[in-house]
Amino acid sequence: MGDQLRDIRELMDDTDAYRDELYKRWTGLLSYRYIGRKHSSMDIGEIDNTVTIRRDMRNEAGGIMVAPLAISSPEGCQTDMVAVPNPVIASVQIIDPGYDVARVEIVDSGIVHQGRTMGYGRCKIVDADNPDRVIAFNEGQGAIIGIPPEGLDRMDVSGTELVVEDSPDLPPLWQAFGADKRDDGHWVLPPLSVELASPDAALHIGPQHVVLEVAATDLAAEAARTRKVQVVSWHVMFLSRGKVGPFRVEGTAHIAGSGGGPGRIGVRMLLHDEGNADKAVTSAAAIFEVVG
Repeated sequence: MGDQLRDIRELMDDTDAYRDELYKRWTGLLSYRYIGRKHSSMDIGEIDNTVTIRRDMRNEAGGIMVAPLAISSPEGCQTDMVAVPNPVIASVQIIDPGYDVARVEIVDSGIVHQGRTMGYGRCKIVDADNPDRVIAFNEGQGAIIGIPPEGLDRMDVSGTELVVEDSPDLPPLWQAFGADKRDDGHWVLPPLSVELASPDAALHIGPQHVVLEVAATDLAAEAARTRKVQVVSWHVMFLSRGKVGPFRVEGTAHIAGSGGGPGRIGVRMLLHDEGNADKAVTSAAAIFEVVG
């Protein structure tokens, strides 16, 4: 489906066409709609910076997964209304796995420094029902790769929302985002499609976080000989735009020695674009702790 996607930067000289394409891409992208994250900078309506934590957002130890937290708070990038953003680094540090947390809220979100082409941002993720309880810190870096035409405004996305009810029958996040574990043992995302692509026709951060976490969890669980593992540190570098797919995860797990703390596993990964000369597009590192 990659040949059906168009880089929105090709429409810079036509405000109406750009606006229509941005609406189509924003409402087609799965990441934020499936997680349930609303963005007041993009959408008309009441400000709501909360995300409900469903069963499919928890790992097998009962803690909150890192992918929903990372998707909920993409820091360091300008809004699509004023720039064509390109993420460079995403870093999440989980302080509290939130076993009994029903909703999280993203607070103190914003740009700490904005240069000519690079932006740096951060936020806190807290228990929405007890804001003094900090769940995670998030920091990010993003680049500006284009400037949209003037005259854009927030969009009315009513009627395009996804309503995902919490239920024991919910598919795992990796399945909802189209990921799969192949017979060769590698986790992969399918070829690029509207549901997985950012407006510049590249693989969005959402599905990348999802497939990287499930691959990292498998590697950590195999090394620790238990599925009761929790991400405590997550660092992702977006090296290059994923253009074609399928996208394959390669990774290794390393158990900490006597000085690394009990039950700690490090995982390092690369995400490759198999349809684009097997180019490495994303690097990621995760630290897990064995719990329970």
